[in-house]
Amino acid sequence: MKFRAFAASLTAAATLGLALPALANPMVGGAKMYESKPIAANASAAPNLTTLVAAVKAAGLVDTLAGPGPFTVFAPTNAAFDKLPAGTVETLVKPENKEMLTHILTCHVAKGVITAENIMATVQKGNGMATIETLGGCNLTAMVKDGMVMLKDPKGDVATVQTADVKQSNGMVHVIDTVLQPKM
Repeated sequence: MKFRAFAASLTAAATLGLALPALANPMVGGAKMYESKPIAANASAAPNLTTLVAAVKAAGLVDTLAGPGPFTVFAPTNAAFDKLPAGTVETLVKPENKEMLTHILTCHVAKGVITAENIMATVQKGNGMATIETLGGCNLTAMVKDGMVMLKDPKGDVATVQTADVKQSNGMVHVIDTVLQPKM
C-alpha cells in the first residue's frame, strides 16, 4: 500500500511539472556505490563482495571491469561463495585454474545495461522466462517469483537478486545470493 501512495505522489508531482528527486543508488554491503565509478572500483568498496573481488583479480579481469563496457554484472556475495563446496574458491584462484575461473566469472557478465525492470518486462513477454546471454557463453534463465528476479544457470542452480540496479559508470550491477556456474 505504501508503494502505491508513493507512486501516486510521484505521478502527481510529474503531472504538475515539479522536479522529482533522483533516487539514490543502492548501497552494497553497507558501502556507498557511486554512479561515477566503474564496476571494479565500486565492488572493491563493498565488504560483502571481497571474495568476488579476489576472484576477479586472480582471473585478471580487473581492467576489463574498469573499462568502458557497458556491462551488467550479477555479483555473488561472499555468502554465495561460501555455499560452494569447501576448498572450491581456494582451488579456483590458483594460477593453473585461471581459465576455469575466468569462464565462471564471465558467466556473471552480460553485455550492455540490463535493469531489473528490463528483466521483469522481458520475463512477462516471454511467458514467465527470459534468456540472458553472458560473455562467458552461459545462457541464464531469468524468472520472477514473488516480485523477485531470479536467475537459473546452465547447471540448474538458482540465484535471487538481493540488490538490484546498482548503477556504475560502465554499466549495472545486481547483487545475487548464489554463484552461477556453467555446465561443465
